[in-house]
Amino acid sequence: MISPNHRHRRAVITALAVSLPFAFLTPAGASTAAPTAPAPDQQAAAPAQASHLDLGAQDLPETRNVTTLAPGLTRTTITRGAPNQEFFWTAEVAVPSTSLDPDAPASALSTQAQAQKVADKLNAAGVTARIEHVQSPQLADAGGDLGYRVRAGQFSSKADGAATVDQIKAAGYKASVIYTGWDGDAGSSEDDRGPWNLQVLTIDPKEFHGDLTSSFGPNLENRETTSQLSAAAGALAAVNGGFFTMDPAAGAPGDPAGAAVHDGKVLSEPVGDRPSLVLDKNGTSIQRLHWHGTVTAPGAAELPLDGIDRVPGLIRNCGGTDDTPTNLPLHDFTCTDPDEIVSFTPEFGPTTPAGPGLEVVLDAQGTVTAVNHARGTAVPAGGQTVQAIGADVDKLAALAVPGKKLKVDTDLLDESGKTLTTTPTTDVVNGGPTLVQNGQLDVTAKRDGMVRTNDSNSFFYGWVHKRNPRTFAGVDAQGRTILVTADGRQTTSLGLSLNEEAHVAKSLGMINAINLDGGGSTTMVQGDQVMNSPSDATGERPVGDALLVLPGRKP
Repeated sequence: MISPNHRHRRAVITALAVSLPFAFLTPAGASTAAPTAPAPDQQAAAPAQASHLDLGAQDLPETRNVTTLAPGLTRTTITRGAPNQEFFWTAEVAVPSTSLDPDAPASALSTQAQAQKVADKLNAAGVTARIEHVQSPQLADAGGDLGYRVRAGQFSSKADGAATVDQIKAAGYKASVIYTGWDGDAGSSEDDRGPWNLQVLTIDPKEFHGDLTSSFGPNLENRETTSQLSAAAGALAAVNGGFFTMDPAAGAPGDPAGAAVHDGKVLSEPVGDRPSLVLDKNGTSIQRLHWHGTVTAPGAAELPLDGIDRVPGLIRNCGGTDDTPTNLPLHDFTCTDPDEIVSFTPEFGPTTPAGPGLEVVLDAQGTVTAVNHARGTAVPAGGQTVQAIGADVDKLAALAVPGKKLKVDTDLLDESGKTLTTTPTTDVVNGGPTLVQNGQLDVTAKRDGMVRTNDSNSFFYGWVHKRNPRTFAGVDAQGRTILVTADGRQTTSLGLSLNEEAHVAKSLGMINAINLDGGGSTTMVQGDQVMNSPSDATGERPVGDALLVLPGRKP
């Protein structure tokens, strides 16, 4: 279930719009197939939307089936391409690192010399290996020559590659069987035949009088599936939201790994200045937000507040202050900081993280009601707590006097340095990188932490370059909000590289677009029914939060 105020929200989508492209006049819930090319009057209504997705070869078959969920709200199923017999399964070798660090992991990519050395050894062991040069499409701040990979065999199924993997292991290397259709190599996508499967929610702010909001369920530290969050809220439709913590070693599972605001309340700090999806009374926007948190006692110097509603000392995706190894965003990595002050709201969960340190309990008026010399307690209704670890314990203890007040500020700043004004109509969901900005492709992978300089481009190769399931969101020139899922990691749906995702966003008419959490999290729901094909073997993945499209209140 979700908090009651999510059930009776305001209709914030109240701006200009025109008729939806490909959305024909059908009864609510009815479905109709749309032609690949829109009629001339539809082209005039939405000139920014291409007649087909900018994805794969130009002559691919593409179908669009539109379901009207409510006036101004449609779900469009897009299928593009057809099974490609040129793709096959192959064994990809993990090439040992040439680093002096004995713990340096093996990587799919290496130098040409190292790849040749590995291939020669495999060939001598009876495994016919090949070397492939990997070049990635150039993005706004990354891409190009990634290195060389070693592969062996061509198989009609994943299981058929098991024997070759065993041979590779016997020769001293690790390997896995992958599908070549999931490659995102430069130059290949223009000739690819697919197939791809996408779900597109389009919200027309002129016609739709419901609400686009977000939900995290009963609390932040537990995860629910998108369909559970949708059903609990009585949503018309939903998609999964932002990045979140999954491993307890990285923090509290379910905790947003980036900015989060729900019903106007800040519940998680940003990762550096990564972009976020901002929903408020003015509609949908994409903004790069910064963090400014402080703890202040009357007559005393203020202390910096490192974060909110997360385990102190663990910073998922990094991007904080005095973090190790970096203060810059670093995706899917947990930075550490032994000296931190972190505040907690009742939304975090039944109790705050336990451990050594200090925890100050504040009532709804900000008055100190307890100073605990160990962490872990319930947050009072309407109040908050403040935890400190390491060298910051004594600093916080000096400010916290029972019966006195502490002021805790948790501000999000926009790119101009002004505080983001939040009201009960404001929600923020984290994401990154940007895909489209001001109508132009702008994939900021390096700026937003998807490039690592010390892993032979391995992370970039798997996360950015290769095709994966993706969830993304944006707005078009007419002020419509568009939410998209693309299935992947399946032979029946290849997924998208970040470069392809940006091209698809632009061809769908988005003038500003952002990547959200993808992979196994990618889910599109209509009511309580999952409409896409999640990639996890176990089915729909529990997530940290979701974007919900709620119906308007009856008059």
